[in-house]
Amino acid sequence: MSEQIIIGAMFRALGGYPSGWRYPGAHNNPRGDGAVLRRTAKLAEAAKLDYLFFGDWLATGHDLEFRDPYLVARIDPLSAITYLAGVTKRIGLIATANTTYSDPYALARATASVDLLSDGRAGLNVVTGAEPRAAGNHGRDAHAPNEHRYDQASEFVQALRLLWDSFEDGAFVRDTAGGQLLDPAKLHRADFVGEHVRVTGPLNVDRPVQGHLPIVHAGTSLRSRQLVGELADVALVAVRSLEEGVALRTSLKTQAVTVGRNSDQLKVVTPILPIVAPTVEEAWAIFDELIALVPLDEGGELEGAPDFPAGRTVRALSGVVGVALGPVGFDTAVTARQVAKFSDVGLQLLATVTERTGRTVGDADRPVTLRHLLVTHVVPSAVVVGDAASVADHFQRWFEAGAVDGFNVLTAFMGEQFEAFTSLVVPELQRRGLFRTEYTGRTLREHLGLERPQNVYAAERERQLERELRLEA
Repeated sequence: MSEQIIIGAMFRALGGYPSGWRYPGAHNNPRGDGAVLRRTAKLAEAAKLDYLFFGDWLATGHDLEFRDPYLVARIDPLSAITYLAGVTKRIGLIATANTTYSDPYALARATASVDLLSDGRAGLNVVTGAEPRAAGNHGRDAHAPNEHRYDQASEFVQALRLLWDSFEDGAFVRDTAGGQLLDPAKLHRADFVGEHVRVTGPLNVDRPVQGHLPIVHAGTSLRSRQLVGELADVALVAVRSLEEGVALRTSLKTQAVTVGRNSDQLKVVTPILPIVAPTVEEAWAIFDELIALVPLDEGGELEGAPDFPAGRTVRALSGVVGVALGPVGFDTAVTARQVAKFSDVGLQLLATVTERTGRTVGDADRPVTLRHLLVTHVVPSAVVVGDAASVADHFQRWFEAGAVDGFNVLTAFMGEQFEAFTSLVVPELQRRGLFRTEYTGRTLREHLGLERPQNVYAAERERQLERELRLEA
């Protein structure tokens, strides 16, 4: 396990919680994303976070407004990290690329360039794509099958690394007196030929400062786990419990070992959405407001509407908890008599509500309502609510139990909540010795505790020399 927690910030300009953009004072104008991006980067770097992380989605639609508003309009990830390379100095910058719809040469060129421009702070999150509408946006008739996409992703990453290795370290001899710029023996073609990816090379950009950009991959499916074990440097995985996290992290690292990798060179991080305030009660109040702002189908009139998400009715909640609850309004308090008939799923849902909101069934002042249950069910984010100490307790408990190497922190809404995390939780983790107080490395690999990979062609030349020496002996 890493000696200190890895902490990155997942940037979502319209907020990481579905109703975050509606919170009073929250950023909600995409035209102002640039200013929010600069402010966020400044705060994140001052807090010594490991990286800023930019996800991606290759389509949009009105339906996303109710489910994931942050996907409706967002800045291109590679554009964002290229821009931030010039306005930051130490923090890592991770962009997402969809290997199903990207070109390996173009992506290798762009990412190597950002790594050089940032002095080695770029990372790449590779995804295969879950949005069928992306196909039409890229001139294709249909989204490729799952197996095809993962096979292509594996080949894609292999091709990227060969392209990044086109120039060996020291390839530019820069002999001004002799008139030689480049050692031609240290420039190589990739000549990668796979079932789905073909590229010749060499790349016309020098080798990245980090050798290879750290590769991130998100997902917990069997194919995602295989891809992580074989090729990823960082696994981004969503889990429902600490115990599940321990088991998954152990499994991923074991899988890495089976393919000949050092398990310490695979880091496992999980997304988390903290709601933070100076006191627990203030944090509860913020979360209560966010819950109240999540759009629900109050009277069932929207059932079957093309753009509104299904399952946001009292009737749907009844099916989840296993007992008839209506017809009543969403702000109706849950009764002990109803809870006595809840299914196991319903009881777990109730426990989650109590943990996050401090509300209990039967409490006259802060009761659990149907709204709390349904919103918790339809918004699957890993939310932790509290003051600096209680949020830091969560981070510490998961880290020390071996469930994670770190966290990808989402912010419910941009502005106040990101500032609260960096000014309240980060100092508490630093006080406990769980997070750095200053950057000690210069590159993203150094921040994450990842070794710089040797150039594949230089490594082969060394092996060939060793074989020749053994033959001579």
